[in-house]
This record gives sequence, structure tokens and C-alpha cells, in this order.
Amino acid sequence: MKQLHFGHVLGGAFLVGGTSIGAGMLALPVVSSLGGFFPSLLIYIISLIVMSYTALLYAEISINMPKDSNLISMSEKYLGKFGKIFCWFVYLFLFYCLSVAYLSGGGKIVQGFFEFLPINFTIVLFLIFLASFIYFGAKAVDRLNILLVIGLIVSYFLFIYFGAKDLNFKNFYFFDIKHSFISFPIILLSFGFQGIMPSLTYYMNKDYKKIRLAILLGTFMAFFVYLIFELLILGIVPIEGPFGLKDAFNKGYNAIIPLKHFTKVNILYYIGQFFSFFAITTSYLGVNLGFFDFIADGLKLPKKGFKKLLIALLTFIPPLIISLINPNLFLKALNYAGGFGGVLLLILLPALMVWSSRYFKNEINSVKVVGGKPVLLLIMLFSLFIISIGFINF
Repeated sequence: MKQLHFGHVLGGAFLVGGTSIGAGMLALPVVSSLGGFFPSLLIYIISLIVMSYTALLYAEISINMPKDSNLISMSEKYLGKFGKIFCWFVYLFLFYCLSVAYLSGGGKIVQGFFEFLPINFTIVLFLIFLASFIYFGAKAVDRLNILLVIGLIVSYFLFIYFGAKDLNFKNFYFFDIKHSFISFPIILLSFGFQGIMPSLTYYMNKDYKKIRLAILLGTFMAFFVYLIFELLILGIVPIEGPFGLKDAFNKGYNAIIPLKHFTKVNILYYIGQFFSFFAITTSYLGVNLGFFDFIADGLKLPKKGFKKLLIALLTFIPPLIISLINPNLFLKALNYAGGFGGVLLLILLPALMVWSSRYFKNEINSVKVVGGKPVLLLIMLFSLFIISIGFINF
């Protein structure tokens, strides 16, 4: 029985870790390189703590909600109509920003395989291929996603195997505390999974101890995957100089593109390209399948006939237009997503809802996450701090 119990927790942990790990990973070494490895490591640890804690706040709220509740219904219950509108707006902003980032990044990766094709064509090609699976529903996405996840895992471990041979430990000496804060929004967003908390709560049968353990295991899983990737990229690609990580940051490139100029193992760059493709496609499928359903549910449109086509147009066309106008928005779009949408939806919102539940509605909750008003206020102030960084990076 204990093995079954742990297996259930492990399933929840993989759900948390799998939702967190995605295309944002390709941006992490680039944005964090401006501060150097060790300041970035501190920001990773802070992000891990903050995002785990806010997920527990979401769990506190989710346990008190009926089945099939979502972030919209939760925000309406605890923050009223204004909260519902706020959640709607932020949700749309966040997922459109993520879609723009994935289209821009995906288009660049496809162009890397077919250099003779123009970037706008590869963006459209990337969209048509993946959007067709999303349009036909979760079963079609699931079948494709299994192959993509296998490719992601295999290419990640091959990348580690070949990349470890090219490490230059002198690259880790670089240190710039002031510029390290620029990476905060994207690193935080890369630990984002709170949108699945209502589903995770019911998957774990509202057992808070199981939920807490699944969150901690899942976020640590993401942390170690990111840390190894960070070590490899910063150990191979210098920060300064032509084709360095600072140059990649200014051009909006992902972490793999500079590799071909510095690795002694030619195959490493191509493995990295495949890894990038799998990371972006799995993220795009997961984000937009949920976004497709969100728009259908929010507008009360049945996924049939012309109305299903309308849902698809609302899901895919706005970010496509933005990506075609400016195909170099991978890092900028992720920064907007993390600095504004992510921090509002994933950090500030759960703190406000728990405050309302505890101190306005005076609910007697079966679960109460450790930390009273001082900790909730600290989370709110931290949110404002990250938003200010987002404005500086704007």
C-alpha cells in the first residue's frame, strides 16, 4: 500500500515538474548570464521557494472549492467580479505572450534546419503543424506529445553527455549582482505550474500532505533540470564577445544558437537544436491546448462547426500576427509573460485570494499554509518588485 501511495505522489510530482519544464528553459542561460552563474543560482533558489509557496496557497484555496473549479471561478468567489475580470485579462495576456514566444522561437528553430526558408514562412509552418493537432483535440495532442517527450528526454541526456566534454570552468567566475535581477521574471515563469492546481488537488483527492509533497518533488525536479542545463551552457559559451551569451541576449536568441561557435563537438549543436525543437513543441502543445479550452469555456462556445473554427482563430491568429511583425520576440515575450502575466496570476493572485479567505470571509479552512499576514504581505511586495523589473526591462 505504501508503494501505491508513493506512486500517486510521484504521478503528481511528474505533473508539476512536467508542466514547469518547457521552452522557457531555452531562455534561462541567456538572461541569467548577465549576472553570472552564482548570482543566478541564488535567484533560482528564491524562485523555487516563492513558486512552491504560492502553489501551496493555491492548494489552500482549491481544497475549499467544488470539483471542476478553475482559476476564474476561484478569483470570482474570493475577489468578486473585479477579480474575475482581472483573472480573465491576465490569463489572456500571459498565454498570448507565451504563444508569441513559442512561435518566434519555434520559427527560428525550424529555420535552423531549413536555412533557405524565410523566417515568416517557418513560423507559419510551425503553427500549422501544431495547431492542427490542437484543433482535433486532446487525444491527437497526447499521441504526438508522447513522441515529442521521448525526443526531449533522449536529446537532453545526449546534450549532457556530449556537452560535459566542452566545459570551461573559467566562465563561472563572471559575477554581476546588479544585472542578475534582469533574469528574475523569466526564471520565476519557468517554475510556473499553478494553473494546474485545481486539477492536481482533485488528482490527489484533496490530501494536503500528498499535494505538498508532490509540489516539492516536482519543483525540485525542475530546479535540477534547469541547473544542469545552466551549467552546460554557461560552461561552454562565454558571456562576453562576439556570439557570446550577452550578444545572444541583445539579439533575442535562445541558448542553443551560440553553441555552434564554441563547441569542439559539432554534433552538440545539432543535438541542441533537436532538444530546442522538442522543448518548444511540447510547451506549445500544452499551453495552447489549455488556452483553446479556456477560450471555449470562457465564451461558452461549443467545440463544433464554425464556432470551433472561431475558437481556433482567437487562439492562434493574434500571436501569429505579432510574431510575423517581429520574429525576434522570443526573449521579450517571455519577459513580458513573466514580469507581468506570470507574477500577477501565479504569485499575487493566490496571495490576495488567501488573504480574502482568511481575513475577510473568515473561512475555517481544513488546511492553512504556514505563514500569516506578514508572509502574505511579503509575497505581495515581492510581486510589486518583479513587476518593477518588468517595467525596467520593457
